Amino acid sequence: MKKIWIGVGVACALTLAGCGGSSDTAKTETPAATAPAGGGDAVPDEANGATVTGKVAFEGTAPKMATLDMSDKPDCAKAHSTPVKSQDVVVNANGTLKNTFVWVKAGLPDKQWKIPTTSVPLDQHGCLYEPHVLGVMAGQNIEIKNSDPTNHNIHPAATVNADFNQSQSPGTPPIMKSYARQEVMIPVKCNVHPWMRAYIGVVSHPFFAVTGDDGTFTIKGLPPGTYTIEIVHEKYGKQEQQVTVGAKDSKTVDFSVKG
Repeated sequence: MKKIWIGVGVACALTLAGCGGSSDTAKTETPAATAPAGGGDAVPDEANGATVTGKVAFEGTAPKMATLDMSDKPDCAKAHSTPVKSQDVVVNANGTLKNTFVWVKAGLPDKQWKIPTTSVPLDQHGCLYEPHVLGVMAGQNIEIKNSDPTNHNIHPAATVNADFNQSQSPGTPPIMKSYARQEVMIPVKCNVHPWMRAYIGVVSHPFFAVTGDDGTFTIKGLPPGTYTIEIVHEKYGKQEQQVTVGAKDSKTVDFSVKG
């Protein structure tokens, strides 16, 4: 097992510029895989495949989480009884990093993977995106909801896929959106509320995860082989490791991000 750390100074920042301003977002380049119409029929074999687990540790002093200023949007401010903190860097109580996208970047056999029929939710609630980071297969629907009593504007700034920018009023039906091509990660903003940020990892296969409150990830059902596992974080960029697994194997791949 290897540990790799990457400093802030050399990280690939994914930070978005404010609403209506210019963007200095650094793009994360990924292979341009396209989902075939209807997808394929390959599915992960969780009974006989391998499992890769790990965590994304944070080294150093956790940065102070910035307070979001919602004072000029009363409908947003009154939805919260306590100050709302930015989600760009969330260090968990156990010293791990939340909201890190993890995926198999290379090594998978040449198969067409079945696209899930279930959609992945992206809600606008309390003038925040929930979740902050999500993963989806190319061709899989994202169900975008507005749970707030105010207008929002969903604007994922895709570069490999077609751009998308649409207003969404309170009480209107969800917007169903899918992306045909792999793109990690797509930054999302709201043109009405400039603090709103989210990121979408679009992958051509089902082997991905997002770290949560314990900073861990699990990827199941991998065929035997050697794989490149990559993590991507909006603030600390990306890093990767290789792992070799056999049938019914279990391997641990831990990452370390230095603040």
